[in-house]
Amino acid sequence: MVDTGEDRAIMLDAEHDPALRREEFLIPPAIGGAFPLTAYLAGNSLGLQPRATRAELMADLDAWEQYAVHGHLEADRPWLPYHEELRDPAARLVGALPREVVIMNSLTVNLHLLLATFYRPTAVRHRIVIEDRAFSSDSYAVRSHAALRGHDPDTAVLRLRPRPGEDVLRTEDVIETLHKHAHSIATVMIGGVNYLTGEVMDMPTITAAGHEIGATVGWDLAHAAGNIPLHLHDWDVDFAAWCTYKYLNSGPGAVGGAFVHERHLGDPRLHRLEGWWSTNPTTRFEMRPESEPQASADAWSLSNPPIFAMGPVRTSLAIFDSVGMPALRERSLRLTGYLRELLETVAERSSITLVTPADDDRHAAQISVRIVEDADAVTERLSDNWGVVVDERRPDIIRIAPAPLYCTFHDCWRAADALSWELTGEGI
Repeated sequence: MVDTGEDRAIMLDAEHDPALRREEFLIPPAIGGAFPLTAYLAGNSLGLQPRATRAELMADLDAWEQYAVHGHLEADRPWLPYHEELRDPAARLVGALPREVVIMNSLTVNLHLLLATFYRPTAVRHRIVIEDRAFSSDSYAVRSHAALRGHDPDTAVLRLRPRPGEDVLRTEDVIETLHKHAHSIATVMIGGVNYLTGEVMDMPTITAAGHEIGATVGWDLAHAAGNIPLHLHDWDVDFAAWCTYKYLNSGPGAVGGAFVHERHLGDPRLHRLEGWWSTNPTTRFEMRPESEPQASADAWSLSNPPIFAMGPVRTSLAIFDSVGMPALRERSLRLTGYLRELLETVAERSSITLVTPADDDRHAAQISVRIVEDADAVTERLSDNWGVVVDERRPDIIRIAPAPLYCTFHDCWRAADALSWELTGEGI
């Protein structure tokens, strides 16, 4: 029998775990419930603020006050090359070479810039493969590119659907679809971790299959970066993009990241949308009318880096560098394993269904639960009555995400116990 008692959660939290950096984050006060701080399990939507972020932002504001325009070259962290300081830690985070990575823009902007290069449709080979339950912004992006190139998005976008009665994709079905439609597929662009279900896709296998049929392969890593270990270079991924405001805790709307494999860097056959920052930095201020693209991912960048948006990313990457993804992943699996045990006991006496796969290599730091009640109303009650913050996806999915940097086993226990009270009238 599973021990669902609160004492077990407290005992698990008493064990020292260097991957837990809770003291480095600001935990919001609870709205309701018996505990002073929120049990915050919504880091898959917006991560918490690191304590160091405020000082980071203030340092950049102080530089603006002191140096004005001269801050581009004379500030303690000069603005002109500011983004270059983020390159190495970002590359380590996603398993890339430094020159394959650039921090810039927001996620969907980066996807558009990358698709402009890597979606190269022909009359026959013009389809884009995406998961049916992709985040809406990804769907809009690929449909707009198909339409922009003169194709009907209703037929040009091939959507991967789970088997009837199932919630997640099977790798073998994805591979079968790619081979079945091989002659018509130009690009594959899938979420590395599905936002709705928390399913981890088999990125190396799918990437290899996409290349086998002659397609370019890219990944949306919004729910993967900072969540699971990534090896984009070794997996031979063509391109990828991610945001930094979820598991990476860089603040609402924070600047995102992009990856382009080194085999594409400096390739004169590749066309891209360009701006001032795309060109060779050594000749940038010569103001030439023609671009001289860099042989790095910076060739896809456009404009001056937004300094006040870069500082929080710098803070976040420093935390991830100090902990390391292997340790974070190990802690993540322990948290989600414990949370799953608790939720399965709730499922035994209620009508909830656990949507997220149970196998360790098939899920990230998220368990999605389907309920028969209105998900909006239940999540609101969890916060107002119990001080538990999760998020929902209408109409019936509740996403519970124990981010390993700051979530505890007791947070998981509070979430499962509160959900049990709301759905069954008794605790776990």
